[in-house]
Amino acid sequence: MSDQRILASSAVMAAGTVFSRASGFIRSALLVAALGAAIRGDLFSIANTLPNMVYILLAGGIFNAVLVPQLVRRIKEDPDGGDAYARRVITLSALFLGTVTVLLVAFAPALLGLYLDDRYLEPDRAAHLESIVDLTRWCLPQVFFYGMYVLIGQVLNARGRFGPMMWAPIANNLLSIAMLVTYLLVWGPVGDGPERYEPLDTSQEVLLGLGSTVGIVAQFLVLLPYLRASGFVYRPRFDFRDPELRKTLSLGIWTVLFVVVTQAAYLVVVKLASGGTVDGGTGYTVYANSLLIMMVPHSIVTVSLATAILPRLSSFAHEGRLGDLGSTVGSTLRTSLALVLPFAVLLPVVAGDVAGFAFGWAGGEDTAASFAPTLALFGPALAFFTVHYFMLRGFYAMEMTRLVFFIQLAVSGTNVLVATLLVPSRPPEETAPMLVVAYLSSYAVGALVSFVLLRRTVGGLETPQLLRFLARMSLVLAAAVAAAWSVELALAGLGERPGPLVGLVRGGASALAGLLVVLGGARLLRVREVTTLVDIVAARLRRG
Repeated sequence: MSDQRILASSAVMAAGTVFSRASGFIRSALLVAALGAAIRGDLFSIANTLPNMVYILLAGGIFNAVLVPQLVRRIKEDPDGGDAYARRVITLSALFLGTVTVLLVAFAPALLGLYLDDRYLEPDRAAHLESIVDLTRWCLPQVFFYGMYVLIGQVLNARGRFGPMMWAPIANNLLSIAMLVTYLLVWGPVGDGPERYEPLDTSQEVLLGLGSTVGIVAQFLVLLPYLRASGFVYRPRFDFRDPELRKTLSLGIWTVLFVVVTQAAYLVVVKLASGGTVDGGTGYTVYANSLLIMMVPHSIVTVSLATAILPRLSSFAHEGRLGDLGSTVGSTLRTSLALVLPFAVLLPVVAGDVAGFAFGWAGGEDTAASFAPTLALFGPALAFFTVHYFMLRGFYAMEMTRLVFFIQLAVSGTNVLVATLLVPSRPPEETAPMLVVAYLSSYAVGALVSFVLLRRTVGGLETPQLLRFLARMSLVLAAAVAAAWSVELALAGLGERPGPLVGLVRGGASALAGLLVVLGGARLLRVREVTTLVDIVAARLRRG
């Protein structure tokens, strides 16, 4: 795949992601308006996130990290273009996910016992515990459909159809928005009132839980027409004694261990976060929705680029062209950082305004203010996460899943250690920010370790070019932060706890000032990674 095709594929995925994230933001804003960011919001947020966490624990690693390299090889080498192999994997996965989903619904209380703070077991929280158990049972069928969505999406990716998987979540978000609008019409917004601390009733649980699951079902069903259009026809195959399938599963052992370690760390995060809201502070809703905002540039830029180059990296690895693999990872990393770093440094400056615009609706200015410290800390965390993410794509292309597991041990161990040291020692309102400090620390370790090891493995990642890029970009970003901060100070009279309008105006003006400085400074200091992207966009706009 040529560089132009990579950029074209990335553009298609990025466009889908932009629409998906926009609809996702509307969903998040409605959710906070409906349920708040205290314990009521956490009841739904944890119950609705648990299926995805469990899916990732059980199957996500194999589907995401191992399946694509295997499919690329089978498409190249098999006379049928890998169709028989894909059919076996889909059949086996459907049987596994279906069985696991039934068991999870039956044992939902025991599952929740792993993720919830022990305060939920106290008598004064009995109604809250009952509410989250009921919500979780409505949501757990999502495990099956999450798995099938990712599996079919990876089959499409391996066939060069990158767009549908990025666009499909829009269907889920639209259904979720309809569900939350219905909730608001029937029960009204919770705002900053005392209802934020009350459990949900049965009718609310059914609407929220069932509505969320229907959204994931729709997200999966959207992919099926594209799968048929790609020329793939699914027929169940139960001949699982395939040498390559066994190879996939053997490679997947280390990936499963990787995911187990990651999810064990996240279990600690959720448990600590649930304790924050039980004690009246910040918790999982603040942490997860702030993470969602941080992931915008990651999803639009990093994932799009990484997904587009992964088949190319797998081909380089298969052909033994490790130098080309390292060069591709290095150049793509710089392209990603050129877009990610401005967001990472400007988010702390405009965090209060972003929170006000995103979550200050329906009289929820106080609720929105609780997001600001967490958002601010997620900004710099994004830079380390981006480096780590790209390095792992290189290892996965070479099928070095064992090494990735040991790297993740360091990442997850750091996360758990820092979180368990910081959170209990701080007041409940600082629970979510302290969890972000742990997140930042863990990916700083991960970025350093994975970069050094991949560079040593492939013989280079264009490190001199990266260092020159970072040196010039640091000067540009320092000026951008100064410009954005100056605008924030000039407009400070608009209020310390902004609502949506003030957040949009002040935050937008500050961010725009910073971005203009980035563009001008990059041109002045000849930061090619930025200027090239700007020139490409400008040329396309002129042609359009």
